[in-house]
Amino acid sequence: MKENKHEFNNYRIAVPRSYEEVFTHFYYAENNSNKRITKTLLPSYQTILIFNFKEKPSFRTQQNTRIEVDKFLVIGPVKKAFDYTLPPNTEILIVNFKDDAFYRFFRYSAISEHLPIQPEAIVHGDCFHILWHQLSKMDDINARVNHILKFSEPYLMKRNKIAKELANFENQSISSIKSVAKEYGQTPRNIQLQHKKHFGYSAKELIRYKRFLKATEFIQGVASNTSKIDWFEIVNQCGYYDQSQLIRDFKYYIHLTPTEYIKFQQDICNPIS
Repeated sequence: MKENKHEFNNYRIAVPRSYEEVFTHFYYAENNSNKRITKTLLPSYQTILIFNFKEKPSFRTQQNTRIEVDKFLVIGPVKKAFDYTLPPNTEILIVNFKDDAFYRFFRYSAISEHLPIQPEAIVHGDCFHILWHQLSKMDDINARVNHILKFSEPYLMKRNKIAKELANFENQSISSIKSVAKEYGQTPRNIQLQHKKHFGYSAKELIRYKRFLKATEFIQGVASNTSKIDWFEIVNQCGYYDQSQLIRDFKYYIHLTPTEYIKFQQDICNPIS
């Protein structure tokens, strides 16, 4: 989907190194055109906090429920693709929480089954309304980002040691759950519960998602170099049992077959993440 860059602007904003454990980045988008722009958001397994400053953008869930963003809204962890629409005169700024960061801010078990939600339903007071009003008076995007970072500092809880171990676990040849359980002298079941509590999804879910993500990256690389794709190579390289399992994952996450994904790729956004 191609838009005039003067009519539709969107870009990522990096976070300072000191915040890299907390946020992946910020995302900004504005629609200055006279038409509605609809895109598909790919799953990211991140929780996002959306600030809206003009006309109300909307998100459509898998159940075909349309959700409008008035001033701010929390969505996630984003486990499956969904469409979002930016009407004319829309301006949004999105905060992307990383790993267990949502829990560290809100002292609240991940709530993907209950999202979207107003963040003030989780904390006391009207701090988010105050924050939104402060941000709405700023014209500079970087100033808004810096203000959010400064605002967040008092709310950030010290990171749980087990959650940190799980987030930074890199050895894909062994189970993170079993390894961390052994290290801390706990049962795998206890560590599984800790993972779900701090991240909002299980380690098993994350493994499946990373396999799917690897497949999309592999397909993108192959498709850019050749018109013919060897699906059996992708199955073998990405750890699938067979082509049927590959297709099931694509339909589960983005409601498309791998072939359809290639065809419609230009209309699909990488995560607002």
